[in-house]
Amino acid sequence: MSAPGPLSGTAGAGALLAAPPPPWLQGQRATLRAAHAAGRFPHALLVHEASGAGGEWLALWAAQLVLCREAGAPCGVCRECRRVAALAHPDLTLLGLIEESRQIRIEQVRELSADLALTSHGGGYKVAILSPADALNRFAANALLKTLEEPAPRTLLVLVVSQPSRLPQTVLSRCQRLRIAAPSRGEALAWLAAARGPGDWSGALDALGDAPFLALAGDPAELAEVGHDSRATLDALLAGRTDPVAAAERWARSQVALRLRCFENWLTERIRGAERQGAFLPELLPAPYLPAAGAFLNIRELFGLVDAVRDLRATLDIPLNRGLALEAVFRQLAAPERASTGEWR
Repeated sequence: MSAPGPLSGTAGAGALLAAPPPPWLQGQRATLRAAHAAGRFPHALLVHEASGAGGEWLALWAAQLVLCREAGAPCGVCRECRRVAALAHPDLTLLGLIEESRQIRIEQVRELSADLALTSHGGGYKVAILSPADALNRFAANALLKTLEEPAPRTLLVLVVSQPSRLPQTVLSRCQRLRIAAPSRGEALAWLAAARGPGDWSGALDALGDAPFLALAGDPAELAEVGHDSRATLDALLAGRTDPVAAAERWARSQVALRLRCFENWLTERIRGAERQGAFLPELLPAPYLPAAGAFLNIRELFGLVDAVRDLRATLDIPLNRGLALEAVFRQLAAPERASTGEWR
């Protein structure tokens, strides 16, 4: 599941555009502004972002671009722009996760389609932002297809996704894509300090990954503390210095969603680090044919753990014993043959 962003309730949604423009989105903004000026703005835009890199910010900026009536749109100060920034524009619809759901449902899409079929209040564009659009379930995605195939004039749909592969190809093929890569750590830290002031933003990003928009509304000290504790637990599990049962019970009682994100980032860092060092074997050989000396990282196990953590994050809204589910993943991490070295044999 994509991490929910400010429009899904993790940050002050109305203050999203009050943050300074992220410098790493300058190219994307220039592309959209040029398309608008040339009269070839797409009716469906798919913003493929690295999680927390600013897809929702760009979607709202695009809404301002088409709804602003001033020269040099978006001006950011007219009534239309201010309404968009406050998420209160009558021609702007936001569609995201509701309550504790991890899916966007067909009923939500049907209501959206009915609303887009109506005449706009201002006589101009009608805009809908779907985020995270990769949370559309199969039925909701099929219902959206009709709107994508037969859009009303002067309609803009913006789908914000971090995992576009979860959407049907029929939906993807009807959208113009715009990619947002994760910013550098330096860019993210400078932007967060400008937006929120001093804080342990480096520690917060260690916990969340290079996802400044996920850190925007959080307490940097708290994020850093949970991140440090989570990584220490994972290191101890890998080295066999802690009990998987006790660790699972503790995680299940406190900040489990954030801790699972830390877990995924921890695994990703190990994969990237090993890849840079050339630690992965060029071939996947069965264990009996491996040399006895020298530990190596088993890429299949690592990616299998990433999948297991993502699956667990996707089921957080389902009643289940999270302690047992976490224990099962932790036992894979704390396999006896790795306990003495902390390596993947």
